[in-house]
Amino acid sequence: MNILVCDDDHAIVDAIEIYLSQEGYTVLKAYDGREAIRILKEQEIHLLLLDVMMPNMDGIRATIEIRKTSAVPIIFLSAKSEDVDKILGLNVGADDYITKPFNPLELTARVRSVLRRYTQLGAIAEKKTVYRIGGLVIDDESKEVSVDGEPVRLTPIEYQILLLFMQNPGRVFSISQIYERIWNEEAVSGDNTVAVHIRHIREKIEINPKEPRYIKVVWGVGYKIDREQEVR
Repeated sequence: MNILVCDDDHAIVDAIEIYLSQEGYTVLKAYDGREAIRILKEQEIHLLLLDVMMPNMDGIRATIEIRKTSAVPIIFLSAKSEDVDKILGLNVGADDYITKPFNPLELTARVRSVLRRYTQLGAIAEKKTVYRIGGLVIDDESKEVSVDGEPVRLTPIEYQILLLFMQNPGRVFSISQIYERIWNEEAVSGDNTVAVHIRHIREKIEINPKEPRYIKVVWGVGYKIDREQEVR
């Protein structure tokens, strides 16, 4: 697996390279957003570790550009710990967020978790499984999503969340249940990660995200996707 590490602090990049190389990953290095984008175009990258604050092009602007053409998993690295910064990172397309200084064990665990989801998305399915609700279709063999015949580009986590709903139409999932199923770790009270990703999914699959046809809120309980006969 090739992991691109992008941070303007060379010492941090070198330290992460040591941690990840010991786990068997191939590490490529960049020191600003523009350089990261260039390497992504030239190399096969399976995961991007991206600092938020950098010269020339910061991580936020770089992610916005990357998400125009690529669904490569992105983990943000930042010295900021406030919730608003975490939400901003998720809003522009990050899959996860790690606050510096970080524990090397936490870093490698999060990398393994994100790559596991990425690998599962790219793996050949044992059998073709197509889930269809109204005009919304997921082909879990080709990993393609479409709405009313138009293709939809989702990030790996967005895909996994939507697939969870499509496989369980009508079932209500709490935010904690969604987080624990997708991230494979215990949910943290008050974390807005799930809500941010669901908003992104709605923006991509709904004609009017404020009046969703598919993913519905069950107030005080969680989220569900309506059964086909309920979709209008």
